[in-house]
Amino acid sequence: MILKRIKLDIPMVGETNCYIIQDEETKETMVIDPGGEVDKISEMLDALHANVKYIVLTHCHGDHISGVKELREKYGGKILIHIEEEPGLEDPAINLSDYIGVGNISLEADSRLNDNDLIHIGDIEFKIIHTPGHTKGGICLYQDDKKILFSGDTIFKGSWGRTDLPTGNFANIIKSITDKIMVLPEDTIIYPGHRKTNHDKRRRTNIFRTTTKRILNEENYFKTI
Repeated sequence: MILKRIKLDIPMVGETNCYIIQDEETKETMVIDPGGEVDKISEMLDALHANVKYIVLTHCHGDHISGVKELREKYGGKILIHIEEEPGLEDPAINLSDYIGVGNISLEADSRLNDNDLIHIGDIEFKIIHTPGHTKGGICLYQDDKKILFSGDTIFKGSWGRTDLPTGNFANIIKSITDKIMVLPEDTIIYPGHRKTNHDKRRRTNIFRTTTKRILNEENYFKTI
């Protein structure tokens, strides 16, 4: 498996991570969250001689989708998003594309994902984990053999995605993290939608422990008000 992280500079947001995953034998490729700067993404895809099979969106926000149309026109590939996130993909008022300065974006998915769906590039299998909270239909993608998780904006190092945007919900994101992410192996590598990935095993474990501590503190706080 080939895995590349592309750092994209998005207006009003800053750095957003786009990921390219390729099966080395078949060259089948998945692009996760092409949020813009398609030239950067294209440069890597061309270098890999990529056969783009899927463009997977962890959620509908403009900083994760603004490069989809151009990328799709150039390389093809099916656009995948969770079924509950599809309305936001079509509605700029929900995906906030105009608000962050990338234009009014309205896209149509080719296929709709559900929790526990499996998608494949070559022999590499990814499990879809529905993690509502940052948005209603947010997802993570988990690869069991390598123990890697593409978390979108659900979880970062020691923190989680904001929940004050359209369809966001604080209680849901806490439940998603505790019930669906914290149950993964402690040495799972998290590749988030923003910020850096840490490849040190001890520190990867601390991502879970630190976030758990913050969740418990938040829950106790809200119980007292």
